[in-house]
Amino acid sequence: MQENTFTQGNIVRGMLRFSVPYLITCFLQTFYGMADLFIVGQFNEAASITAVSVGSQLMHMLTVVIAGFAMGSTVLIARSVGAGDRQGIAGAVSTTFAVFGAVAAGLTLVLMALTLPVIQLLKVPAEAVPEAAAYMRICFAGILFITAYNVVSAVFRGLGDTRRPMYYVAAAGIINVGLDWLLVGPLAMGAAGAAAATVASQGISVLLGLAALRKYHPDAFRRSVRPDSEDAGRIIRVGLPVALQEGLIQVSFLVITMIANRRGVEVAAAVGIVEKVISFLFLVPSAMLSTVSALSAQNAGAGQHTRSRQVLKIGCMICAGFGTVIFLLCQPLAPWIVSLFVKKGDNIGTVVRFGAEYLRTYSVDCIFAGIHFCFSGFFSAYGKSGYSFLHNIISIVTFRIPGAWAAAVFFPASLYPMGLAAPTGSLLSVAICLYLYRRGGENWGL
Repeated sequence: MQENTFTQGNIVRGMLRFSVPYLITCFLQTFYGMADLFIVGQFNEAASITAVSVGSQLMHMLTVVIAGFAMGSTVLIARSVGAGDRQGIAGAVSTTFAVFGAVAAGLTLVLMALTLPVIQLLKVPAEAVPEAAAYMRICFAGILFITAYNVVSAVFRGLGDTRRPMYYVAAAGIINVGLDWLLVGPLAMGAAGAAAATVASQGISVLLGLAALRKYHPDAFRRSVRPDSEDAGRIIRVGLPVALQEGLIQVSFLVITMIANRRGVEVAAAVGIVEKVISFLFLVPSAMLSTVSALSAQNAGAGQHTRSRQVLKIGCMICAGFGTVIFLLCQPLAPWIVSLFVKKGDNIGTVVRFGAEYLRTYSVDCIFAGIHFCFSGFFSAYGKSGYSFLHNIISIVTFRIPGAWAAAVFFPASLYPMGLAAPTGSLLSVAICLYLYRRGGENWGL
């Protein structure tokens, strides 16, 4: 087996070797994920664009939850890698496929049945409902591919391999863009064509990933090893809290968007732009979360708890440094950054002003969020992902949502205060993480 172990050697070099390909993969996913909306906009009118916008937002939320759940598999596999337990690796991989096969089947049945109620809940404009329904039904029918796409990546990360997933994600992106142009353009399939392109490209990437897994990690793909109920329980115990956490975070973003929408079109546009910018910047903390999780799990499996703690420390330092640079750059550059996303119009100045205010204060969250992301990865590595769910839910219900609401009520003329809601919540999360880390010291060899 050619798994990559990170239980020896220079820690920083190992973290970069793991995180950089993963970060590139995230960038690729973000860029080609925008292809649907861009290409549909070139060939169709507002109804198709709205259908793809609403449908892709829902699918993004679903994908994030599935990826969070798959962290349970990454941790289980990584701990077996660290312990040198090849039988355990094969068992974890086999159990992963069984668990997520069942998850995909259940999601397909439920979501196909709930397509129209979901559309009603999202308040999709009447003229966009037919295309939104077509987009969602095709994506829901392809849940198996979407789930497998994320699960295969999680297996590779558990094996310490983030380079090969980068290749097949790049291939999927090229295929997706090509199919988008063909199905939406010459074949005039509209939103349905965009959905079909997404599902088909992810299906192809799954086949490429499974072929690479079979070739480069043959011991992890042994058919003689059957799923194990204890491994399934471990995957669920680690992955479910992370999935719930990711789902709640996405819901909180939607609630904040609703609060902004009530303040007028200029504020809504400004908040929407900044949320997209922040989500892009957060790819770095997200990559470090996965890095800390996988590498800490390997070292925990090998009984090297001191090295595992060093991974956490270095991850926090990298995120804090990155976040500080971003915060400092956003102070003078915020108006320019926001203006990149605004077309010419009578209200362009107002949107840029509000957006710059929001970005200047919100950008400090890149520092604090990166730190608690690293702690979340560390806790998951030790099977304590419930800690991550705890600090996130406390942050959301005490500061993020109430803070955004209070800022909207008491400071209607500015978005500076509203931008502080998220970083204040993240600062609370950091404090809770530090407390839980010290309190549970015996779990990680303190």
